[in-house]
Amino acid sequence: MTFTAPTADQNLALRVNAGIEELASHERFADASPDLVEAIVEGIGQFAAGEFAPLNRIGDLEGAKLAEGTVSLPAGYAEAYRAYVEQGWNAISGPVDHGGQGLPFALASTVIESLGSANMAFTLLPLLTVGAIEAISHHGNQDQKDTYLAKLISGEWSGTMNLTEPQAGSDVGALRTTATPAEGGKWHIKGTKIFITWGEHDLSGNVIHLVLARTPGAPAGTRGISLFVVPKYLVNPDGSPGARNDLRCVSLEHKLGIMASPTCVMSFGDNDACIGEMIGAENEGLKAMFTMMNSARVNVGNQGVQIAERALQQASAYARDRVQSARAGSPSKEPVAIIEHPDVRRMLLRMRALTEGARALLYYTAGMIDRGALGIEGAQARADCLVPMLKAWGTDVGCEVSSLGVQIHGGMGFIEETGAAQHYRDARIAPIYEGTNGIQAADLVTRKLGYEQGGVLIALLGEAAAGAADKAPTLAALAADCLDVARWMADGASLDDKLAGSVPFCTMCATAVAGWQLLRQAEAADGALAATKPVVARYFDEHLASEARGLKAAAMAGSGLLYALDAEALAG
Repeated sequence: MTFTAPTADQNLALRVNAGIEELASHERFADASPDLVEAIVEGIGQFAAGEFAPLNRIGDLEGAKLAEGTVSLPAGYAEAYRAYVEQGWNAISGPVDHGGQGLPFALASTVIESLGSANMAFTLLPLLTVGAIEAISHHGNQDQKDTYLAKLISGEWSGTMNLTEPQAGSDVGALRTTATPAEGGKWHIKGTKIFITWGEHDLSGNVIHLVLARTPGAPAGTRGISLFVVPKYLVNPDGSPGARNDLRCVSLEHKLGIMASPTCVMSFGDNDACIGEMIGAENEGLKAMFTMMNSARVNVGNQGVQIAERALQQASAYARDRVQSARAGSPSKEPVAIIEHPDVRRMLLRMRALTEGARALLYYTAGMIDRGALGIEGAQARADCLVPMLKAWGTDVGCEVSSLGVQIHGGMGFIEETGAAQHYRDARIAPIYEGTNGIQAADLVTRKLGYEQGGVLIALLGEAAAGAADKAPTLAALAADCLDVARWMADGASLDDKLAGSVPFCTMCATAVAGWQLLRQAEAADGALAATKPVVARYFDEHLASEARGLKAAAMAGSGLLYALDAEALAG
């Protein structure tokens, strides 16, 4: 099916939730004028629809191919990526000193959203590059910045993140990849990494791998991890790609979805000649990698919005076109489009409320990240609390909305030819990677709840409660429930009890903040959205917030019941 970027809703989210006009009042973001913002939102929407969207289906059917160590993509991908680079879309928020446009991250989020709704698997390529730019910008030395940033920011080169190993999974501290000193301050890298997104491909001129490894004598666990930049092609003194480094793609993972995204098993140093450079200080690689992962987690939450939007558009079009059965209770026995049936309307309105609520949360989070970059007091701490909510709930929304999209198609949704199943398959990875949603929830109730002895999260929830008071009673009550749970956790609940309730609590908090931000949109909407947004916000309040309130008991139930059965009985 065709794709149309939701530009009106994106502009509203930028204005209301990200506060783009207030951001532009600061010198750093002064170029983000209303005219430029609108032009970028409209322009990337048209580009995504014209260049990325037509490749979505062929990418799913043909996928990435590995032959003789080289990964290739279906016809059209190289040309579309070249156009993406030439038009400067990769450089929106990149540092000006290295060729970026220096615009707000919130605006770059719109670029990623439209591209990802058009073709989620393809958009993982620039998404990972953004993370590499963040890591090198914050932790690289001047030579590394001069060598890599300009080409990564332009998109001429692409970046990856190499964390996971077969024996380690999410336990990064268990990695075994090694780095031993080499000549000229370089390092020899040796080891195997799995699940490396766009780890090998033929679309960019070089692939810049950021690799976690251990140096000789490093402490055990996460305290002994260092980060290295390991290019596919070694870089010549003039900045051009040189000889091939000693690294290779061993195989491609056979996945449920995102078929056009090559997910690689990467081997480094088969011939003991893989060269890398350390980024940051020795044994402080996890700090540098978390800079990259934090960026990736926001963009993965964005993916939840992306796939939800695409599934919603397809389901809405099908519901308008599919004629079946008379309307229940109608004197006419003529069949009607299924959009006239109450349960289909329920599903569509739910899909829309979830999608628009997740988008509101995305842009609110992005705006806080921009304020953190400006040094505005309290903004970075609030952004840190929002990130796990966005990543976890946003990706859960992507799964639910794409599942409802299949349901609206009925039996045809289970047939691959309609394309609804692809959205469902593509969506399912997002709750897993960049830290599973359980890890996000654990981060919220351990590290983030600990900010200012709970003060940062409690202040956020208090604002949500106040913002919904007298306007959305169920939403206000949900925010108050979140405050109750947050105080219970902060005031002495055991670690096991916090972790046992972390997922329902994270869902409650995300729903409360997203609903509050959606309510702000409803109050500010104009044009066609002035008619639809209040209805969507009311549905969110009366249905989604009501459901989330039911999670309070689970959030405070403690861990006792989880351990009532021993491991053998539980698994048996």
